[in-house]
Amino acid sequence: MVDSRFIAPKPMRLSHNTPAIILRARPYGESDKIVSFLTANHGKITGIAKGAKRSRKRFVNSLEPFSLVQLCFQDRPHSNLVFILASDLLLGFKNLVSSLEKIAVASYLVEITDGLIGERDENPLVFHHLKNGLNFLENNRGSLIFLTAFELKLLRLAGYQPSLNSCKQCARELDGRLSGRWHFSPTDGAIFCQSCSQLGREILPVGSAALAALVNLQEERNDFSLNVSPPYTVLKEIRSVVLRFIQFHMDRDINSASFLYQFCAI
Repeated sequence: MVDSRFIAPKPMRLSHNTPAIILRARPYGESDKIVSFLTANHGKITGIAKGAKRSRKRFVNSLEPFSLVQLCFQDRPHSNLVFILASDLLLGFKNLVSSLEKIAVASYLVEITDGLIGERDENPLVFHHLKNGLNFLENNRGSLIFLTAFELKLLRLAGYQPSLNSCKQCARELDGRLSGRWHFSPTDGAIFCQSCSQLGREILPVGSAALAALVNLQEERNDFSLNVSPPYTVLKEIRSVVLRFIQFHMDRDINSASFLYQFCAI
């Protein structure tokens, strides 16, 4: 018989508390849920909430998409899934979830944020950017300029900011009039002049007005209170370029994008 005095006690697992935004949730088994969060202090995590489908106390209304919660979790040995101990609702964005159009926009924001951030990639600035975007939608209608501003700042914060100041191949700089034709390469994350665009890359043509607006929007630092407002046709051209660039880095189609443009007048 082994003397219990010589058996080392099992180390206690530490629990972590952090603000978090719910990215997605799905049922798991008869009573559990698998939930992904973007946290303020631990990056993106995915965990299992035991009994979440039946619990009337621990997870009441706190595991819904877009919700801002105070999350308490433990890491699980030999598993990528954390154990969700508690999720207390801080903000449910009632105005946002009452509008189909706002839900569509929020779904897009959440999906691209989820797609550009890896598991446990700690980036508090991305968390606050998504929270600010959802807060904006809570009190304002979504728009093309809002979406574009959100996308460009997200790309910068996630480390994917495109290079738009000169041709990647020959280093020709943009002049004041942006004369000549330019092209954007999602693969390179950069622009090419007309001469250098004939080198077999996947490229997207960019009009001079759209490129000028894209440069100005990328340099904005006022989040969603923007000092620039390009024409609608220019914004539509910019969005096709930015969306393709985001898709390249996510390496998949963005499911919420088709829903967004099919059902929303933006």
